[in-house]
Amino acid sequence: MDKIFKALASEPRRRILHYLATEPMTVGEIADNFEMTMPSISKHLAVLREAELVREQKHGQYMLYSLMADRLTGQLYAFLSEFCPDARALVETRRNRRGRTRATAVAKPDQSAPAQ
Repeated sequence: MDKIFKALASEPRRRILHYLATEPMTVGEIADNFEMTMPSISKHLAVLREAELVREQKHGQYMLYSLMADRLTGQLYAFLSEFCPDARALVETRRNRRGRTRATAVAKPDQSAPAQ
């Protein structure tokens, strides 16, 4: 847990996680979003890898980095459950609301499309 909090304590590392939540990226692609060098980005990625928040996979001649979202949410949930007894109810309520929103969006036909 300490490694995760250390990783999340850095604003650039949180931004990297934000970008990786969208799609896997190379160090160069991540660096394009920052005003820092690729070696600096690589150091941040090493901290995130050590915390097991990102994984790397060889893709041709490049390393592709991706977010390990299940690890992040699982560890944060475990922390909240231990220190905030109401966290489980809050997480379940939010999860149920998101599920209902998605179900409603799928169930409703597109109103902008003309009826045939």
